[in-house]
Amino acid sequence: MNGPVSLPQPQFAGALPSEFEALCPPPQLLPGENIDHYQAIQSAIFRDLNPRSAVEWLLAIYIAELSWEMQRYRILRHRLLSTYRQKAIEMTLRRVDLTGIAPEFQDVAELYTINNALDWQLDGAAALDIEARLRSYGFDQHAISMEVYVQAREILVLFDSLLNGAQLRRLMLLKESSNIRRSKLSKLSDIGGRTNRPGYNYLSTERSY
Repeated sequence: MNGPVSLPQPQFAGALPSEFEALCPPPQLLPGENIDHYQAIQSAIFRDLNPRSAVEWLLAIYIAELSWEMQRYRILRHRLLSTYRQKAIEMTLRRVDLTGIAPEFQDVAELYTINNALDWQLDGAAALDIEARLRSYGFDQHAISMEVYVQAREILVLFDSLLNGAQLRRLMLLKESSNIRRSKLSKLSDIGGRTNRPGYNYLSTERSY
C-alpha cells in the first residue's frame, strides 16, 4: 500500500513574488493620499487571502485596489460633509438674520450672513459665538447636521452609488477567489484519495490483483 500524499501547506503571502510583479502596476493615488496607508491595506489583503497562483494574485490585487477605493470614497464623503457644513451654517443664519429685514437692506444682510459663515469656518472663536447664537434660536448641532444632508443630498447619492458598486465588485472577486481555492483543494483531495486506495499504481490507473 502506498503512503499518504502530503497536501501542500499554505505559505505566508506577505509580499508579491517577483514573477507576478507585472500583475500589480503602481497605485494611482490622489494628492494627499499616503502610499504607506495603501501598502498597509494591500499587505493585509494579501496576508488574509494568501494567494499562490497567478490568477489568485491577480484577484487579490484587484480586491486590494477596490478596498482602497472604498476607503477613499468614505474619506471624500466625510470631507464633502465638512464642506457642506459651512453652507448649512449659512442657510441657518439666513433664517435667523434675514427674517423681517426690509427689502432695501436685503443685499447688505445677505453679504453679512455670507461673511459670518466664512468666519465660522476660519475663526474658532467666531465659530463658538455663531453656534451659541444659533442654539439660542433652537438650531443645535443636530439641526445643522440635518441641513448638511439636505444641502448635500444629490452628491451623497453619487457617493453611495460608488461605494455600493465597489463593494459589489469586491464581493464578486472574493467569491471567485474562494471558488478557485475550493476547486484546487477538491482536486488535491481527490488525488490523495486515489493514491491511498489498495492496489493503486502510480504508473497505471488500473488495479492490481
